[in-house]
Amino acid sequence: MTYDTDQTAEQKLQLVLQKLDDATQQLQEAAGFAKPGKLPRVLDTARRVLLQEGGCAALEARSQQLEAAGVFAGADWENPQILVPSLSSHSLQSPDSNLVVIEALSELRLLAVALNSYTHPLISAEQAHHYLTQVMAINLALLFTPPSEAEREIQGRLAQVPRNLFKHLAERIGYEHIIDQLIDEIWRILRQRPIQVEPVKRMVTQIAICQQDPNIDLGGSGQGADRLVSSLYGTTQACREDPGVEVYLDRLTSMDNKALQSEAIGFARAMHDTGLVSPYHAVLLHHLLEVEDYLITEALGLSSTGRDCFMCYRQLTLTLIKKAIHPATAQGIYGLALLLERGILYQPPVAPALWRQMGLKLSAWSKERLTLAFGVQVSPEARLLEGVLCILGQPLGVGQGNNPTCQSARALSMWAYNDPDYLLQMLAWAARDDEIIMHFEGQPISSMESVSGIAKELPVDLDPVSLLVVPHLDRIYAEMGRRCIGREGDPHRWVNPEFHGWWSGRGFSINVDVATGQLYELDRFLRSFYACYHPYYNGNQPLIHPQPAGIAITDSAARFIGWHAITLLRVALDPEEVMRVYFYNPNNDSGQNWGDGVVVSTSDKGERFGESSLPFTQFASRLYIFHHDPLEGGETDEVPNEELEEVKGYMERSWGAARHSSDSPLQATEN
Repeated sequence: MTYDTDQTAEQKLQLVLQKLDDATQQLQEAAGFAKPGKLPRVLDTARRVLLQEGGCAALEARSQQLEAAGVFAGADWENPQILVPSLSSHSLQSPDSNLVVIEALSELRLLAVALNSYTHPLISAEQAHHYLTQVMAINLALLFTPPSEAEREIQGRLAQVPRNLFKHLAERIGYEHIIDQLIDEIWRILRQRPIQVEPVKRMVTQIAICQQDPNIDLGGSGQGADRLVSSLYGTTQACREDPGVEVYLDRLTSMDNKALQSEAIGFARAMHDTGLVSPYHAVLLHHLLEVEDYLITEALGLSSTGRDCFMCYRQLTLTLIKKAIHPATAQGIYGLALLLERGILYQPPVAPALWRQMGLKLSAWSKERLTLAFGVQVSPEARLLEGVLCILGQPLGVGQGNNPTCQSARALSMWAYNDPDYLLQMLAWAARDDEIIMHFEGQPISSMESVSGIAKELPVDLDPVSLLVVPHLDRIYAEMGRRCIGREGDPHRWVNPEFHGWWSGRGFSINVDVATGQLYELDRFLRSFYACYHPYYNGNQPLIHPQPAGIAITDSAARFIGWHAITLLRVALDPEEVMRVYFYNPNNDSGQNWGDGVVVSTSDKGERFGESSLPFTQFASRLYIFHHDPLEGGETDEVPNEELEEVKGYMERSWGAARHSSDSPLQATEN
């Protein structure tokens, strides 16, 4: 009977494959203008093949014919050398079946290239192999877990397609390559020290599952995995075998101070090494509240600066631990440690603002939002306090999520970095009153009265503070923009200083004509930027306050994607004596390839945690807006023409290529 069933399944597959071959042939023979009409039949039939056992292997074998027929023509997948692994997740989990199928066909094509059964003119076997291991690492959960209720609701049967795909990829590539790539990806993200680490924790959990599964042969891979897994599940000797928090607490009660100190040092070392915090760390910290203060400072891994701040604000710190730190909110420990190290409690308004936060009565809407996003493991108040500790300790770790709210994320980061008590005031209004009121040129703007913001839906993939504050900021920012309608020029000239704070320079430069989208006065713009920010031309004046700026984002093929808000933090020589701009990017992952050799660095170039950086010339080539103090001007005439030509070359080969005005703005002007 089994044999007959297998035969029937095989016959079904062959029948669908015959239909696919016919549809592919028709697509191949169709004229260029007629191909879009033939493509849906190919994709729909390919979807049916992907749902069959053995379907992925059959499509892998047909990948060259499918591409030759024009399946990827006119889409991003036509150029596999510029595809970004992280974007595969959105495609594969989309409710659009065509998007899921074309992404799956692209991965199978690259698998054929990686295994040398298809020689592709645009991408080598090594590049294809590297890309696939990254895709597998990022989407590892789709390999090991069945579709969730949400996925089934959104995708239906389609949710099985990426799982069939990844099972086939893993069998053909080998699990050992995936795990190694996954570990590299985790460390790359952790070096940026994001506030939101749940995706990283899920990846670490998948590694732990792989290590324990006897059916998965990791070979010699995963040698660096133990450090990651132990940081969450077995950090110290007393919790090495992941015994559970209750058993661990029992063990702590029988330890003397020397043993407790060993535990504290072990947790602190792992936390500062990885940026991840174990739930056991929270158990230890609560236990130490009844023992010795010096053990608490050891568990937080504080330097002399942090210890002094702890002793000056001892009662506040202990109360924060009691109210905010639990196994489910352990990440707040890292935020608290960095908060103390920053010394921001010495600013007079910050300590009382934190006392207010701990007693704040949250609105029903705020509680509902926090519970919806983070569950019921702890109270909404505790979850929000964890978020407060994290954002004040890691102001450059704020991310905008998958939302068009880079302006709001930038504002939160800037306030946490530069004006923490103002941030806490904003949070109090949002969390308690469900309303924020800001002023634009002397006139109040209420977040409740504003019509709408940039985001069409309420974001949910944010940290606790952003979750409550961003919807209000988004509406206010949009309203400020609406009040600038009719003014000549870019509205950011007026909005940014009012929205972000008094330290935003009132001087404003832009190199794009708002009406036409064409570049103009480029030489003046670049010389002004160099004179304001480059130490060689501004009298070696360091940047004092973070400044808002706007960049033209490009993809890995240097094609224009859109405008994006960032924060200028500092300009300095890197370890290799290259002048670099260090900036904050609200994207969740700042390590991006912007094409033409412009690759954003997040580590090893002198970056502090959370900073991105580029050489000055490369950064200037993507800049289109910046603010400055109009009373502080540098030496514009001293900027060498050769350096400006280099910047213009980068622009010419990327987003500036289609923005030439009639007077050829990319041409240098003589001084």
